[in-house]
Amino acid sequence: MSKLFEPARAGALQLKNRLVMAPLTRNRSPGAVPNDLNVDYYRQRASAGLIITEASPVSHQGQGYADVPGLYLPEAIEGWRKVTDAVHKAGGQIVVQMWHVGRISHTSLQPGGGKPVAPSAITAKSKTYIFDENGKGAFAPTSEPRALERAELPGIVEDYRKAARAAIDAGFDGVEIHAANGYLIDQFLRDGSNKRTDDYGGSIENRTRFLTEVLEAVTSEIGANRTGIRISPVTPANDASDSNPQPLFTRVVEILARHDLAYVHVIEGATGGDRAFSQGETPFDWAALRAAYQNAGGKAAWMLNNGYDRALAEAAIDSGKADLIAIGRPFIANPDLVERMKTNAPLNPLDTATLYGGGAKGYTDYPALEKASA
Repeated sequence: MSKLFEPARAGALQLKNRLVMAPLTRNRSPGAVPNDLNVDYYRQRASAGLIITEASPVSHQGQGYADVPGLYLPEAIEGWRKVTDAVHKAGGQIVVQMWHVGRISHTSLQPGGGKPVAPSAITAKSKTYIFDENGKGAFAPTSEPRALERAELPGIVEDYRKAARAAIDAGFDGVEIHAANGYLIDQFLRDGSNKRTDDYGGSIENRTRFLTEVLEAVTSEIGANRTGIRISPVTPANDASDSNPQPLFTRVVEILARHDLAYVHVIEGATGGDRAFSQGETPFDWAALRAAYQNAGGKAAWMLNNGYDRALAEAAIDSGKADLIAIGRPFIANPDLVERMKTNAPLNPLDTATLYGGGAKGYTDYPALEKASA
């Protein structure tokens, strides 16, 4: 049997295979509260070695898309408990991705209709998902943000700490800190979105300060061995950019190596797009990134993501390039993706019209192999 389908360890997490269901925003949790539909969706996909949930805001301010589940309401924690119970009963492991979107939001989603927040008051050339006056979901340009005051930052770090504790209380096996794809932590990291002149901007050491504080707060609360983190060194998602990402993310992984994390989740290239995409004057050196992490003492499972099929995944695992492989959209249309990949069975086609918002259609009604062949 391929190593891809063998058990693996990621910190405190014992995984039955090396295929991970990547986070996938689906906009099916009205009021930021997980519901019975969400329970069915995640339970159906429990054969993954690990499920990473859709991104879940650590606070109301951290919300940037309509109908995504949160980690800041008591009723949301109760809803998540039903999800984790169902996944565990089905033999799965599940962590929640903790999120603060920063500037990738809209005034209609913010407390009191206020402006989204960001390291600097620079509007992202991006869109988010909201409901119009008729209750219809649609994509809309992100709103102009305001720059965070330095005095506000400890409160946001505290939001991450509280969300991590809430996640464990909800039965999650761990958490993933979302530090990728142009959201708040990534906005602090990159010089395209961080123009601050205080000790959170300018130098790489300053731009990594917020990430360091969040990481320390979360790991001290729930343990580093139940904490993963997601980074995307060169993605242009949500208007993310940096003039020289190699030294920046070398420093990022050196910081990560200080903690005995469960895993490091790396998006190669442009999220959901060109794996060879790069920023800066020279192509990004992915092997050098992992070497920098290991040379700094990092021992977490190395998880790679972006456009992996079975052949590419097996090659990465067998060569030692990766310990785990995260796969996104194929898990949407194929709740039994692990079995399909193991047996080289055909995959269900994806209905892109039902990706965001809606009900069971395109969410929990994709057939498993037995039903598909019946």
